[in-house]
Amino acid sequence: MNRTNHTYRRLSYSIALALMVGLAGPAAAETGGKHADHEEPKAGHEEKEAGHEDHQGHEEEEAGHEDHEGHKEEETGHEDHEGQGEKDSHQGHEEAGADAVHLTDEQLAPLTIRTAPAEPGSAESLLSLPATVTFNADRVAMIGPRVRAKLVRMSKGLGDSVSAGEVIAEMDSVALGQAKAAYLKARARFETALSHFERQKALNAEQIASDATLVEARGRYREARADRDAAVETLRLYGLSREAIKAIDANSEQPLSRYSLTSPIDGVLQRRDVSPGQTVGPESTPIHVVDTDTVWLEMDAFEKQIADLAVGQTVRLSLPALPEQGFQGRVDWISRELAAGSRTLTVRAVIDNPDDLLRAGMFGTATVQTDGHAGALLVPVGAVQRLEDKPHVFVPGDEPGAFRAKPVNVGHESNGMVEVSSGIEAGQPVVVEGAFDLMSILTAGGRSAAHSH
Repeated sequence: MNRTNHTYRRLSYSIALALMVGLAGPAAAETGGKHADHEEPKAGHEEKEAGHEDHQGHEEEEAGHEDHEGHKEEETGHEDHEGQGEKDSHQGHEEAGADAVHLTDEQLAPLTIRTAPAEPGSAESLLSLPATVTFNADRVAMIGPRVRAKLVRMSKGLGDSVSAGEVIAEMDSVALGQAKAAYLKARARFETALSHFERQKALNAEQIASDATLVEARGRYREARADRDAAVETLRLYGLSREAIKAIDANSEQPLSRYSLTSPIDGVLQRRDVSPGQTVGPESTPIHVVDTDTVWLEMDAFEKQIADLAVGQTVRLSLPALPEQGFQGRVDWISRELAAGSRTLTVRAVIDNPDDLLRAGMFGTATVQTDGHAGALLVPVGAVQRLEDKPHVFVPGDEPGAFRAKPVNVGHESNGMVEVSSGIEAGQPVVVEGAFDLMSILTAGGRSAAHSH
């Protein structure tokens, strides 16, 4: 009942919108006024015809004849005025064409219009599979410290958007502080050893320092360099970049034990299993960042369906929670193993999620196109509307807000999809959501224009 009421409300809005678009009230009113003015000359003509019958004289007959010619001229003028009135009342409709709709941004705002390319397929070669939406594991970052540390504060909260490299938490680690201190000591020793070696090399070139002294200085330099490199690698294992290591300063107000956790990807903070003051180890990843621009769709296929499935096939997803939305992707992986309990095979597809409507855990039905060489195109059943008792689909016009109804020939229908054998080309954008609204506006606009005459 709620869905029916919703449909009635959409239809009422569409008819009201069409009335505003197609009905030219002033022109119709002007036409009506001219009709009224025309009645008096017509009555005068009838009186003159009566006079013509009573008087048989030639002069009176000529006078009646002239009056009749004048009346014809008035009728001609009236017909011209009718044509002008019709032109005025249909001005917007004739500009767009009888099969076109042109809406402003304000008129489009309350509507949901979505287009998608018409793709090759056969309604008789569709598999319907139960499916579950999951996060794209390749776009999930599980973040935690690489050394035992205590959370000082969170820079981001659940649901916040983050960019790659952005700080999401401040941590404090005793072990890291000790490692930084060891690095500063090793770096100082290296700089001292390098300076001494360079000086001894110059003196040896002038034969002031002996070769033995130079060899000793070179050995100390190499030893100091090895200690410094080892300290750098320890910090690298703790997650510090080379730039961050070079920036370590013993005189900084920031404690050596303090460091920041950053996000490696763009996304949204989805999970946080840590609180300020809590200590976590390197085996923990309490913070999750997910990129939901794409999601995975995991489908369950039976053994008898395996032979019909292949990587690259088109998948369309419908969800009970979003009955008026459609989503599309392609199969990118088919498992090599059947589940022991259900004896089903997992098939995975990548689905675009630009509007962030899909959420992990949603259940729905996936329709897989198993035959891409059927010679027909597939569009959703709701994309096909009837105009003058013939099937049409709407395609975008040349301008924003413009849509045109194109006649098509349809074939088999299955799993919410219908075959289109002619009228559109493969890959051509078609209105797959909101076609009912456009057809209601188009047909209501035509009825309103007819009523105005």
